[in-house]
Amino acid sequence: MFIGIDWGGTKMEVVALDEAGALRARERVPTPASYDACLDAVRSLVLSAEAASGASGSVGIGIPGSPNPRTGLVRNSNAVILNGRPLGQDLEALLGRPVRIANDANCLAVSEAVDGAGAGAETVFGIIIGTGHGGGLAIGRKVHAGFQGVAAEVGHYPLPWMRPEEYPGHTCWCGKTGCLEKYACGTGVELDYRLTTGRERLARDIISDMRGGDAVARGVYERFADRLARSLALLTNVVDPDVFVLGGGMSNVDEIYDDLPGLVAQYIFGDSFETPIRKAVHGDSSGVRGAAWLWKE
Repeated sequence: MFIGIDWGGTKMEVVALDEAGALRARERVPTPASYDACLDAVRSLVLSAEAASGASGSVGIGIPGSPNPRTGLVRNSNAVILNGRPLGQDLEALLGRPVRIANDANCLAVSEAVDGAGAGAETVFGIIIGTGHGGGLAIGRKVHAGFQGVAAEVGHYPLPWMRPEEYPGHTCWCGKTGCLEKYACGTGVELDYRLTTGRERLARDIISDMRGGDAVARGVYERFADRLARSLALLTNVVDPDVFVLGGGMSNVDEIYDDLPGLVAQYIFGDSFETPIRKAVHGDSSGVRGAAWLWKE
């Protein structure tokens, strides 16, 4: 049995999968406010999944942020209660078994590489374009975290090929300026709309306006797609994966799958762009399934 937990900012989800990937148990609870309460919630979710499935299992956890491979302390998490904490050590003591932890975007990449949109591909680059922008890399259906444990953290490199009107970029929560996270995600779409119009509007409503013929919303969408394309071109130049898989709320904007290939081709160092860009097969469940598959050998 493979147990996976997605530790999100607002909810925690657990699944139990058998060897074939069939769902044996699933549960969601609100994410508690304190670190200790979150640990207790993880323990309860694991016990509940084992009771429902009738079997014990390995435990993998996807988190916003990542553990430092040398100290074990979590860093780079926008769920700030995790930062500086020895999460793996604490959970292993609480659960009485080994625990594997990975960035949530890496979990998406693993999930889709095992039995999703990247099944059969050797190198899968997963990108979460939701509230923020996160990247994950799976090679041979396993997380490639890198020497520092920060491989594929594309949300916090600068927007590639900045235009004069974009420079030096918006200030990010990480303290730097120009991070892709401030542009190529739902929050970035909303920020662009607010700076353009002076009005607040949710990303889903902006996309609806665009589909209804609104010129301002169309401009916001086109800038979003172009900025995402610049990042995909840079990643192709550096990693050249077999497939890009998109997750998160903005991955449901179906127009991007038609528009991105031509946009990427304008920036790539090469004579063509042929890499498939696909929507995550498992949708919102990709992260939690990938957490379970952290133990799949």
